[in-house]
Amino acid sequence: MSTYERSPEELLVRDLGTVPYGRALTLQQEVRARRQAGEVPDTVLLLEHPPVYTLGRRAQPSELPLSPELLRERGIEVYESDRGGRITYHGPGQLVAYPIVAVADVVAYVRSLETAIVIALARAGLPSRARNEDGPDYTGVWAGERKIASIGVHVQRGVTTHGLAVNVSNDLEPFTWIDPCGLQGVQMTSLERELGAGSPSIEEFGALLVRALQEALDRRPAGVSRAVAA
Repeated sequence: MSTYERSPEELLVRDLGTVPYGRALTLQQEVRARRQAGEVPDTVLLLEHPPVYTLGRRAQPSELPLSPELLRERGIEVYESDRGGRITYHGPGQLVAYPIVAVADVVAYVRSLETAIVIALARAGLPSRARNEDGPDYTGVWAGERKIASIGVHVQRGVTTHGLAVNVSNDLEPFTWIDPCGLQGVQMTSLERELGAGSPSIEEFGALLVRALQEALDRRPAGVSRAVAA
């Protein structure tokens, strides 16, 4: 039995900067295999993506009305994903966290991610809430009636991939070209839009989110790696 199987409370953070979505998928698969083998502790990949639309398992083709020509013109890639949920957008200024952790209860895990985001946003000065009672399409975190964070996960052999994205200072216009999470008319927001000049930087919010994830998942720090993804 490995050290990490005996110490499931550890959480290693890999702070990777900006990573293309395809490369991030490969990284998640690599870390997941090592976590399943007991070679590494629970790990969270912290990063940003270049502009990309991702379609989860419940996404419909009609949710992405832009033509391939318009997508190329606007510099936005498109990926199909095995995560839960529908369509969403990632781009610079949005903080993405991919926890690759061992779980026994997927629903409880998703609730823990929502809790971590709410805690981190509160410490940044923004009240927010989850909307579990409104159904699976409302998974994520909301500031009033505006959505500020999205969640979509996948679990294979008891270990998670994918995770969460919080709008910190990103361009929100690409969300208006789709129905985010399949919700018609939903308004997206960001920390910068809600707090203005008092909004934390993405690095500052990243530190808040990591600490909140450790608390919500009941993990202790196992170090931070700032290795840049190849």
